[in-house]
Amino acid sequence: MADRLVPVLVALGGFLGATSRYLLGTVVAGSEGTLLANVLGSFVLALAIGVVRSTRLRFFLMTGLLSSFTTYSTFAAETASLGPALGAANVAANYALGFAAAFVGLVAGRRWT
Repeated sequence: MADRLVPVLVALGGFLGATSRYLLGTVVAGSEGTLLANVLGSFVLALAIGVVRSTRLRFFLMTGLLSSFTTYSTFAAETASLGPALGAANVAANYALGFAAAFVGLVAGRRWT
């Protein structure tokens, strides 16, 4: 039987993630804010993989909150508007820092449990 609470948890997480992303953007604007959101999201998602066991909490946090907090479409649009040199640097920074944050999160999650 399907868990009827899951869509509610995803929606609630999505609301909180989108609101958090908006608030982050008021403090750190532009491509720097997007980079920060994506790096933080990568870290927390990877950490959650190792730590969070509850299926409901995974849906809330990973599918809802973190999916709406991080943003590929904004990253792509901002990168395209930066021009070739800065755009390439933005791509490199997002991928390098995102993967590094995910790695640290995975290691931390494994040690935590």
